[in-house]
Amino acid sequence: MARYTGPVCRLCRRERMKLFLKGDRCFKEKCAIERRAYPPGQHGQRRGRRSSGYGPQLREKQKVKRIYGVLEKQFRNYFKDAERQRGVTGDNLLVSLERRLDNVVYNLGFASSRSQARQLIRHGHIQVDGAKTTIPSYQVKTGQQIQVKEGSRKNEFIRASVETARGRGIPSWLELDPDNFVGKVIALPTREDIKLPIEEQLIVELYSR
Repeated sequence: MARYTGPVCRLCRRERMKLFLKGDRCFKEKCAIERRAYPPGQHGQRRGRRSSGYGPQLREKQKVKRIYGVLEKQFRNYFKDAERQRGVTGDNLLVSLERRLDNVVYNLGFASSRSQARQLIRHGHIQVDGAKTTIPSYQVKTGQQIQVKEGSRKNEFIRASVETARGRGIPSWLELDPDNFVGKVIALPTREDIKLPIEEQLIVELYSR
């Protein structure tokens, strides 16, 4: 599957905010936003925000794509599905992205970033209801258990991530047993559960053009 393989710190700088794409580094002084809080490139320090309606809409879409690690075609499919569902399109879009298995693995603390979560899933370290699942975009359901495979629980990166998660907390729609590396989906997420700084209405307006 196609994915972005370039320097992720440039993505945070382009959006002028922390997207938390590089795990623990995002919380340290080495974070690119802490050192250079302006867009990358030759004219980054002189580049201003676009004042047109299209500019902010595009930037919001790009920001959400980068947070969840999906590319344009996949993101557009998420939007089409959100339109077909009952309810508010923008809310449906964010809830679908939030239900991705890689996002759940990250929020449970089994990985320090969503990209690391995708790698763990593809390499078979994660199980859903006791069965190996290697699809990062898998949509979790209420009542399902997500756990680290028993043979992978001594992995130093996973253990360090779980310890970090103890301090940062997990979303209210998830439940974590850190000692056994087991998480559970106790409810589907709602828009109120998603604390990311996202203005989803801008994305809806962009695709409605």
